[in-house]
Amino acid sequence: MARQSKAERNRKQKARQQEIRDGHKEAKRPSRDDIARMALYWMITRAIAHSSEERLEMMQERIVKLLVVQGFDEAASEAVFDDLVEKYRGGDWPFRRKVHFMDRPDDLDLDV
Repeated sequence: MARQSKAERNRKQKARQQEIRDGHKEAKRPSRDDIARMALYWMITRAIAHSSEERLEMMQERIVKLLVVQGFDEAASEAVFDDLVEKYRGGDWPFRRKVHFMDRPDDLDLDV
């Protein structure tokens, strides 16, 4: 039996990955990034709601430090964090709707 070509292996891998993504979408299974995004949103908006600039600064310091360890630029990481805080401070829902998952993001109870 001949060994599969690299192109054939890549085609099969691409098809398997698409099946996995489709299955997750059908099951409404969040990705690791979806959970991380919501966790960070929740942490930042809770600190904003409690007027805790100290808590925000502590989060920023720790998160930026971890990003720098991964090789990201410190100033750029701080700027991105600051941009997120300002975006979340606006009070609007900052994420694209997942229309296949829910009717309206306004229906969420973020104080759970």
